[in-house]
Amino acid sequence: MKTRTEPQPQPQPRARTGTARRRTGRALAALLAADGLIHLYWATGATWPAPDERTLSLAVLGTEVSFGPAVVLPLAALTLTGAAAVLAHAEGLGNRPTRLAARLITAAVAAGLTVRGLAGLGWAAGLLDSPPDSPFPTLNLVLYTPACLAFGWAAARLARAR
Repeated sequence: MKTRTEPQPQPQPRARTGTARRRTGRALAALLAADGLIHLYWATGATWPAPDERTLSLAVLGTEVSFGPAVVLPLAALTLTGAAAVLAHAEGLGNRPTRLAARLITAAVAAGLTVRGLAGLGWAAGLLDSPPDSPFPTLNLVLYTPACLAFGWAAARLARAR
């Protein structure tokens, strides 16, 4: 005697949930906020994690530039604003114009991180030279470029989410 079996329901593809969107936004906002806070710290004249401004500049940029307030305060403002906008977009905060602005800033963050990541690939390929005592080539290859590409991709996905 044959028994009739009921068809088994097919598993539904997992949709990107609001929870995943918020987690991505929070992680990206935390990265940007940490970067902004480090720039604020450098604006005080401190050079951690380097012993002096020259060493810090060689590690972060691969060349000697000022880390004075006139240079790092605008960068701090930019990254902290980006952090706030990314978080607002991820959380769906604000009225319609505010949400649109947060989404556009999130897209700009994605573009900026992606461009920096692609530039890092150029540096890794040797298109720009760093002084021999600079740790930048190694830091760029193992930290800066992968982080920028990964977070740029995450920010682009987040910016697409409504």
